[in-house]
Amino acid sequence: MAIRLGDIAPDFQAQTTEGTIQFHKWLGDGWGVLFSHPADFTPVCTTELGAVAKLRSEFDKRNVKVMALSVDPMESHEKWIGDINETQKTKVNFPLIADPKFEVANLYDMVHPEVSDKFTVRSVFVIGPDKKVKLTITYPASTGRNFDEILRVIDSLQLTAKYSVATPANWKHGEDVIITVAVKDEEIAGRFPKGHTRLKPYLRTTPQPNI
Repeated sequence: MAIRLGDIAPDFQAQTTEGTIQFHKWLGDGWGVLFSHPADFTPVCTTELGAVAKLRSEFDKRNVKVMALSVDPMESHEKWIGDINETQKTKVNFPLIADPKFEVANLYDMVHPEVSDKFTVRSVFVIGPDKKVKLTITYPASTGRNFDEILRVIDSLQLTAKYSVATPANWKHGEDVIITVAVKDEEIAGRFPKGHTRLKPYLRTTPQPNI
């Protein structure tokens, strides 16, 4: 069964390039990103792992841990990481799950049966401190993932988890946000002291409240 938004992210124990990890314990009380790869030594994924390594400080700033998964064995991972570090001019600084028995891949419905029973799709799961899935995205094999977009979504998720706001199309950190319809007009001044703009009864904006 596919994992849906709001589901508890399945817990698991796995061997990784940073030792044995119990997923929920490893996440602790912070946020997490789990993303999968079809196999080691694939060109697009090589660039993706390098991109995530370079963004490590941005994930840390948001209290987000990142973990990748490939169904190849540990020995293969270690050789692949050498290639990633060399070609992407960085150092992989997060764990990579070795999942040769497809235990985690099947748990997270990462295997596409119509493509191959041994082909993990390129999925992304963002998981909140409550261990619930907040975002899922699946990319085609030919398109590299945009991790700046994933960081943007995490900014939105972390903001909207604390305030009665939503973020509009193409929103970026620091821009105005939308006051949710659950907030009555007479409550706005007390809850959003930076002021607001009323475009329609259902569309009211306010400066981002946490900066």
